[in-house]
Amino acid sequence: MKKIVIFASGTGSNAEKIILHFKKSSLANVVGIFSNNSRAKVLQMAENHAVYAVVFSKEELNDGVVLEKINAIQPDLIVLAGFLWKFPESIIHQYPDKVINIHPALLPKYGGKGMYGMHVHQAVLNNKEEETGITIHYVNENYDEGAFIFQKAVPVTGCTTPEQIAEKVHQLEHEFFPAVIASLLKP
Repeated sequence: MKKIVIFASGTGSNAEKIILHFKKSSLANVVGIFSNNSRAKVLQMAENHAVYAVVFSKEELNDGVVLEKINAIQPDLIVLAGFLWKFPESIIHQYPDKVINIHPALLPKYGGKGMYGMHVHQAVLNNKEEETGITIHYVNENYDEGAFIFQKAVPVTGCTTPEQIAEKVHQLEHEFFPAVIASLLKP
């Protein structure tokens, strides 16, 4: 059985979709939720699904404490699902091609530091884009610059608010993220 660890900072709606997708799977299970936010809803979700949870500080992330906890689990895949801090090179190097992220836009557009959530959707709206989408990519040393694994577009003509765009993007995330994770873990 493959092991998945999820890093999330907030509500964890993608995390929950992933947990539920693999709950009865013979391929993999989510065995850990790591969060930098002690009030994140994803921690309650972890408790509800009996998944090991870790809350950590920036210092613990960067000084090796979090890496030690990850090494104790030995995950087959580390999934960033709404995790906003830059991921440490020490973890990326120890788990090459095993750390992935989902971004709420069609990279390389609207990526980089500070481009997350509603900031992305507002930029898409402001620039009158006809489409946006999701990009699932490997994590490297730079924000949103790792090799692409999967992209899916959705039209946003007719959307007049960033919230409307966000809803379309969330539908894509929930539909495709668990399936792409499964495809990466299959032998």
